Amino acid sequence: MTETVDVVLIGGGIMSATLGTLLRELQPDWKIVAYERLSDVGQESSNPWNNAGTGHAALCELNYMPQGKDGSLDPAKAISINEQFQQSRQFWSTLVDRGVLDGPSTFINSTPHMTFVRGEKDVAFLKSRYEVLKQQPLFDGIEYSEDSRVINQWAPLLMQKRRKGEPFAATRVPSGTDVDFGALTHQLFDHLAASGVQVRTDHEVRRLKRQSDGTWLLKYRHTIGRTPGQVKARFVFVGAGGWALKLLQRSGIPEIKGYGVFPIGGQFLKTSDPAIVGQHKAKVYSQASVGAPPMSVPHLDTRVVDGEASLMFGPFATFSPKFLKNGSWFDIVGQVRGHNLWPMLRVAFANPDLITYLLGELAKTHRKKVDSLRTFMPTAKDGDWTLIQAGQRAQVMKKDPEKGGILQFGTEVVAAEDGSIAGLLGASPGASTAVPIMLGLLRRCFPEQYAGWEPTLRELIPTMGEKLNDDAAAAEQSMDATASTLSLTA
Repeated sequence: MTETVDVVLIGGGIMSATLGTLLRELQPDWKIVAYERLSDVGQESSNPWNNAGTGHAALCELNYMPQGKDGSLDPAKAISINEQFQQSRQFWSTLVDRGVLDGPSTFINSTPHMTFVRGEKDVAFLKSRYEVLKQQPLFDGIEYSEDSRVINQWAPLLMQKRRKGEPFAATRVPSGTDVDFGALTHQLFDHLAASGVQVRTDHEVRRLKRQSDGTWLLKYRHTIGRTPGQVKARFVFVGAGGWALKLLQRSGIPEIKGYGVFPIGGQFLKTSDPAIVGQHKAKVYSQASVGAPPMSVPHLDTRVVDGEASLMFGPFATFSPKFLKNGSWFDIVGQVRGHNLWPMLRVAFANPDLITYLLGELAKTHRKKVDSLRTFMPTAKDGDWTLIQAGQRAQVMKKDPEKGGILQFGTEVVAAEDGSIAGLLGASPGASTAVPIMLGLLRRCFPEQYAGWEPTLRELIPTMGEKLNDDAAAAEQSMDATASTLSLTA
């Protein structure tokens, strides 16, 4: 017997949870089913130990504001990412008010965002960046210092036994956050299940086929009993991390042609020693190593998971052919098609620094990894830190008319022309910007309904469609309101 539903969500991460929650508010009469191949939701990229938990708002991440060849600095991308994060904060704030989400401290905590650099060149760059950003309303409150005493007050571990005469500088934004996307994902799915959505774990969707009436027939199996089943849906969202490419390829939609993904794993050094953790409350980012992908920017982070504070440093890149942490060893080979082979080869030829970087990372011993930490924290001791394996990130590779193929940073929605199926490819800053990404998907895939949904969406996200950075008063009011509801204190 074939079950018929309105919406199928594939993947139990923050993206499916966000889209499902939005659709439940917009169309409570629709029948929604979610499938997750693992035994619980939020176990891949959304798991708190598989990501850095940074509420990405471009407050500290240098790669969101690269320096032009002429030395100029354009804040447009940083502002755009901050605008997107404000929408996520507003949505979460509304859900806290409505009792959908638990107490804010269960998933978000105030954690200053800092950038720390060394060397005259990077100090000059950071100062220029500060001069540009301090004029932007969304970056109000950003501080800059080259004074070791000031930086020591912000983050003591950065300054202890620091070599004298070494040029360094830091910026700090007190309003930054640490987000437990695993807890957030669980709470959203718990609400969906309580409101009638079928959340089926241990179920793997294996085939998708468009029907003559425009619907989709999905074939799945129970991962434990191997029991097969099938479901028919009007709309399908594939929010399955790197696995999304495989399923979109199986769907046969022409829009996925030319796409591939390059999997990059990660490891972090972690400590929960209270004597160390108590000296650091910040997420401190720096410059990436030569050849490193943008998501591999080194950072020393405060993490709060299940109420316990820890510190993490990394990431250290690893390589696995799997698209997911719990993926298949054949993933990287299985993605190859005639239409994406050339773009992927062009990416390989154009990024020799990335290959060199990965080989260097794979060769690092535990001591060498702690040596990297010591550039941030000179007093770090090998025995105080353990290595944990983070999640897999599937960087997008796609066709480019000039270069043949490019390796793309960020996330991208790939949707069928008729909007009946869509999937998300890519990595950071995805989780932090899940709400605006899903709003864009709704606008793209449901053009007939979207206008009628807008009043409800504005109740959920009051400044939707506005540019907060263009209005200092509106920016301040919005950030203060969400900070109050989410119990965030600068």
